[in-house]
Amino acid sequence: MFKNYELLLHPTFGVLGMIAAVWVFVEALSPREDNLDRMRMAAKTSMVMIWLAYITAGYFYVLYYGADKAVIKAGPWPWAHGIFMETKEHVFFLTLLLATLLPIVTSGAVNKSVGLRKLTLWTSAGVVLTALAMEGAGAVISMGAKLGLQAQLGM
Repeated sequence: MFKNYELLLHPTFGVLGMIAAVWVFVEALSPREDNLDRMRMAAKTSMVMIWLAYITAGYFYVLYYGADKAVIKAGPWPWAHGIFMETKEHVFFLTLLLATLLPIVTSGAVNKSVGLRKLTLWTSAGVVLTALAMEGAGAVISMGAKLGLQAQLGM
């Protein structure tokens, strides 16, 4: 039963990491002493969730993606792999780097340093934007697999 749902872990971790980065961004818009702990907790949560998305992606890539890749490349949307998966495999490291940087930049006095506040805003926005791009690319890849399977079944 769990096998049917385990593939949902990767995008779920990614979305949770992105939501936590949005939380950091909102807290950094008006940093005060009383919201620094929340901001730092959200930054750590974002980092952990993005790392879990990365780890589960690697696990599923090794176990499942070989068959999916063949279906996608033989289907009507071979560019779903050729463009989106290839891009996702490389651009995701930017998301991972920014999410890892987020707890580091929020560890300082974000409420007292304009530069640190701007760095926090840009870093969290970078996590959100790259994570949204990863989610969108994943949707295209999934659609490529679906259309490839439909083509194999003559639908």
